[in-house]
Amino acid sequence: MTSELLIQIVTGAGPVSSSSSSNVWTMAANAGLMVQSVLLLLLAFSIISWTIIIYKSFQIRKARRESYYFLELFWKSRSLVSVYNESRRFEGSPVAEIFRVGYQELTRVRKSAREGVADDEDGEVLPSQYQAMDNVQRALRRAMSVEISRLIRTLSFLATTGNTTPFIGLFGTVWGIMSSFHEIGMVGSANLAVVAPGISEALVATAAGLAAAIPAVVAFNYFNSQVRVLETEMTNFASDFLNILERDTLKKASGQR
Repeated sequence: MTSELLIQIVTGAGPVSSSSSSNVWTMAANAGLMVQSVLLLLLAFSIISWTIIIYKSFQIRKARRESYYFLELFWKSRSLVSVYNESRRFEGSPVAEIFRVGYQELTRVRKSAREGVADDEDGEVLPSQYQAMDNVQRALRRAMSVEISRLIRTLSFLATTGNTTPFIGLFGTVWGIMSSFHEIGMVGSANLAVVAPGISEALVATAAGLAAAIPAVVAFNYFNSQVRVLETEMTNFASDFLNILERDTLKKASGQR
């Protein structure tokens, strides 16, 4: 059955029968120990990759959706306090998390300034206010790094899968073909009935490697592009948030004169 299937595929003599999938399992079951070990390794890579793909799909979709709703809330609201209280509803949004970190740092610095720093007699912008802006900027930058690291976490495994599984499958194929030629030498016959089963079993490893690699590469490129979009949103929001704080600081300094 296996040689007949291979002959049909190679010569194009007719369509592949509906039992070809069961033939693949049969070839995998009849393969050598090394090829079976390679197939099990590729199966593990594939299962982990699909788990990451499903998890990241939900995570990034949630991050995009909640970031959109948070930005709507931020620009419609007139009070940072109310935005901070409402931002807790958007736990999956990296933009909301950046705002929370920045607002908490601003609150800490302002509280420290009220306790230990006196107002400038000339009515200039207070040193503590400059310090607050600098601290908030550092906090926003640190929060962005944390959120980007969270979004790209486990993506490296997809890249590893896409880069290595084709070669792992090729190794299984080469090993299987070597075993087939060794058996040919032992039998002393090189007809198709002897060669085809061993080679077809070996080629299953290459097919399995490609089956594991292709979805991983596609998903890795897609998730990377989505993370870049979110990174741009975070950078733009951090800049806008700092601009709002600077305008508020300058307004307060002008009011003191």
